[in-house]
Amino acid sequence: MSDRTQVVVIGGTSGIGRHFAQSCADQGHDVVITGRTEDRTKAIAHEIGGRTRGIALDLADTEGIVAALADVERVDWLVLSALDRDFNTVREYRPADAARLLTVKLIGYTEVLHALAAKLTDESAAVLLGGLASHRPYPGSTTVTTANGGISALVRTLAVELSPVRVNALHPSIVADTPFWSDKPGAREAAETRALSKRPVTMQDCTEAITFLLRNRSINGVNLNIDGGDVLI
Repeated sequence: MSDRTQVVVIGGTSGIGRHFAQSCADQGHDVVITGRTEDRTKAIAHEIGGRTRGIALDLADTEGIVAALADVERVDWLVLSALDRDFNTVREYRPADAARLLTVKLIGYTEVLHALAAKLTDESAAVLLGGLASHRPYPGSTTVTTANGGISALVRTLAVELSPVRVNALHPSIVADTPFWSDKPGAREAAETRALSKRPVTMQDCTEAITFLLRNRSINGVNLNIDGGDVLI
């Protein structure tokens, strides 16, 4: 068994998950990333480099999660950052899209922890990614707000059930340099203006916050906003 930190990033092929995985690989940790398609996930694992390997995993296929993660031997740090985006209003509701997002974020995340529970140690820690829509909804965020609110509750019950494993959640506002937001200057500028810090949230900010939640042994069952003070206004 390796003495190196064993890191699993669910949804590690893009955005915050990939940025965090890259940071861990650069520090010499053993990293597993997951993505929906095998070829792309393995290609990105190769790009990240170091001791990184890729596993194909679609959290919407909850019956396949245990088998997909079967050869993961130990998990010190677990980050669940996979997501589905869904602009879905009540008046023009699309139940199938809502069901997929809620399955990925709530049932899928929980099933990953079920699949890996026996591979966590007493010193292990997990971070779930939610989002600021949990308490700052917007038109069309019906499902996203519900899912992220569910993450806020889920970390508390997981921390109780998996004790002494620590479980926390990070809730970012708009992360300006992610692929999704990088070409939407209006939304980025609005978020920067609202933030009391008057600067955008970046993937580096999120990676540092995730690392804090994973490393600090007294932080447990916490929902951490990373928004530059946006939520205070």
